[in-house]
Amino acid sequence: MAKKFSELRSAMSAEAQTRSEHLANAMLAEMPLQELRQARGLSQQVLASLLKVQQPAIAKLERRTDMYLSTLRSHIEAMGGELEIVARFPDGSVRITNFSALDA
Repeated sequence: MAKKFSELRSAMSAEAQTRSEHLANAMLAEMPLQELRQARGLSQQVLASLLKVQQPAIAKLERRTDMYLSTLRSHIEAMGGELEIVARFPDGSVRITNFSALDA
């Protein structure tokens, strides 16, 4: 018989629970566009409708490794998010603002 996740988690040590939580947060902090769309509960068809494109265009976009920032931004905004560009250096991070004023 299947056990509830809460029961399994309560049987874990506090240290294991903490490790598990950190690992889950790390996985959620980084993911490909396809997984992000799925995590947001959107199908390719729904996202295509929001962006006024055909579903195959979404499939193609999710496989791309290079795209315009404006394309990525519209994709993220259609999912209800906001795109930020951040440059990370050994001595700190800087949010790049050149692209925030672009028209959608």
